[in-house]
Amino acid sequence: MARLPHGPKRLSRRLAGALGFVLSGVLAAALTLTSAGPAQADRTGLRAADPSVLRVGGTYISAQSTGGGIAVRQASSTAALDSAAPRRVWSDTRGLGEVWAPEIVMDGGRYYIYFTAGRGAAHRMYVISSAATDSGYSAETKLALPDDKWAIDGTLFTFNGQRWFVWSGWAGDSNVEQNLYIARMSGPTTPTGARHIISQPRESWERVVGNPFINEGPEPIMDPNGQLHITYSANGSWSDQYCLADLRLRAGGDPTYVWDWYKSNGCLFGSHRATMMAGWDPTLHVDGPGHHSFVLLRGDIGTSPPAGPRFPLMFHAVPKGTPYSWENRYWYTGTFCWWGNTTYSRANVPGPNTDTGWSLKFFE
Repeated sequence: MARLPHGPKRLSRRLAGALGFVLSGVLAAALTLTSAGPAQADRTGLRAADPSVLRVGGTYISAQSTGGGIAVRQASSTAALDSAAPRRVWSDTRGLGEVWAPEIVMDGGRYYIYFTAGRGAAHRMYVISSAATDSGYSAETKLALPDDKWAIDGTLFTFNGQRWFVWSGWAGDSNVEQNLYIARMSGPTTPTGARHIISQPRESWERVVGNPFINEGPEPIMDPNGQLHITYSANGSWSDQYCLADLRLRAGGDPTYVWDWYKSNGCLFGSHRATMMAGWDPTLHVDGPGHHSFVLLRGDIGTSPPAGPRFPLMFHAVPKGTPYSWENRYWYTGTFCWWGNTTYSRANVPGPNTDTGWSLKFFE
């Protein structure tokens, strides 16, 4: 299921200690699979895409697009979200167009939902906010993202005391490829300065399915060393080649400088062995896992998830044996853990060719 990059004799005491909580969970999972056979993936009853979930106290809160609007659910667990009553918090009364991938976050004790709306090349990012979880949201405000180009899948986070916004977009006005961009924010609704590209779909394993080639669904998280990661979805979402990969910002790196980001050498969560990073295995029960949500306390990348070696995750995928289509996607509950001493390598670009640090393991 998983392996260490080096033999036990080469592990330092410091690294062994840092990995202890991770390995305990991984080994326990391995023993469970060996003794009882592989567990089925935890599919919810929500036939939907692009889950966004956070935890406030003991309550799990989700946002999803539905019927030309956005709905919020609340439940005592991620698995119970499908049976929770949806509360519609926003409707597209101005006819903006397709409503995609709402992301719910908290900032300063207030809820913000960022979403994409538009048609064709007109897709742009919008935001609504409220002091309450599932009512009282403001009218939509268009985010004034730098360059005002096609933009989807955006989300807000804070790193090193600075607010940031990360999203998937086009370089120009045509659908050539979807890149990942980042920009500073002076407040939850106010971008400032330029946009900066941090990833393009240029590796062979993220160009299996294209037209256009895609990096999308960026989700920020901070590792045990305090380094920033942006995990994202690659390959076309209409294909079972859809998968999750990772960008890791080097220690002390500048989030706006593309060559301070190191990309995983393959998918970290996917259903095809040929595109997986060495040491990572493909899924057993689902096809094309992608556009995930780290279920974090108040959605804060600097807070610890609930105690334990494996942390809650939600993602969308299609059950194996089912034709792969957007209509057949479900929300799944899964888990992830940090995986240490992992080297990402690259060539023919500025800066060192390798960077070693934490990566992630994902579990169905």
